[in-house]
Amino acid sequence: MNEGQQRRREWYGNVVSNKMNKTVVVAVERSVIHPVYKKVLRRVTKLKAHDEGNICKVGDRVQLIETRPISKDKHWRVVRVMVKGQPER
Repeated sequence: MNEGQQRRREWYGNVVSNKMNKTVVVAVERSVIHPVYKKVLRRVTKLKAHDEGNICKVGDRVQLIETRPISKDKHWRVVRVMVKGQPER
């Protein structure tokens, strides 16, 4: 890579809300190890991502990529819908 150029982060998660226009809320799950007890903990981070075509539905598995700030909370963009899913009830 060129000097000063960084690789964009990619995360995968499930859409939990699509009530906003051109925005979806995606829950990204990751595992961390507790520093003292060495137990594996599950952490969930909710990210707001830009969905230009309003194609994402609740329950879909999507790929996100880091992008320039689009609004106060949106710094991610939906690249593609990997799996169409059914929402949990």
